[in-house]
Amino acid sequence: MTKIQKLTSSLLGLAVAICGAVSFAQAADLQAAPVYTKAPVVETWSPWQIRLRALGVLPDAGGSTVNVVGVPALSSPNSGLKIGDSVVPELDISYYFTPNIAAELILGVTRHSISGTGALAGLNIGKTTLLPPTLTLQYHFTNFGAFQPYIGAGVNYTVMFNNSAANQLTPGGLAVTSLHVSNAWGGAVQFGFDYMIDRHWGLNFDVKKLWLRPDYSATVNGVIPVNGTAHIDPWLIGGGVTYRF
Repeated sequence: MTKIQKLTSSLLGLAVAICGAVSFAQAADLQAAPVYTKAPVVETWSPWQIRLRALGVLPDAGGSTVNVVGVPALSSPNSGLKIGDSVVPELDISYYFTPNIAAELILGVTRHSISGTGALAGLNIGKTTLLPPTLTLQYHFTNFGAFQPYIGAGVNYTVMFNNSAANQLTPGGLAVTSLHVSNAWGGAVQFGFDYMIDRHWGLNFDVKKLWLRPDYSATVNGVIPVNGTAHIDPWLIGGGVTYRF
């Protein structure tokens, strides 16, 4: 074999070795290349929720006291109070500390008529307006799917305003000529549920019991003082829609 043939053979062998090394490196690169996938979309969780409800306010005035100064026959236990029902729109705002624990504030205004019972039956005492913001701490059960019941307890502070005496004579010649109802604190318990239609919208049903017992004072025929404690103690029964942000 001539020198040229030997050189040619060596160069061919070197070229084959180089090509083999390049092919192996490319194959290794292809096998080691990472596979990228698109991360799933995660919806952010918002702690805020609002509800709009129709609210029935049903006072339970049994046990209210009446003291007609100087007229024992018209005082308790011969007399009591009756407080009328009311239906109003109501807004509540909730904040979830966790998916199970939330605080709820309800806002609404109700107007109620007050009249006498027993020896004061037929006496139209007057009307008062209640602003009863109520704050409760709730536990929500989240293991029933779309059906999400809850229980709660809290505190209420009711502002009484726009008090107006009836100033209307009864057949016996009595008329309430002035009326004042004091603001008052009270306790509250509740239970209810949301039924979620989708992530944001749902239906709500809610029941609360408030213990609300403000003091009141009035004047009959402009000269006879009347005072006592009104056991309003209403049931609040509401239904409406829920929106979660």
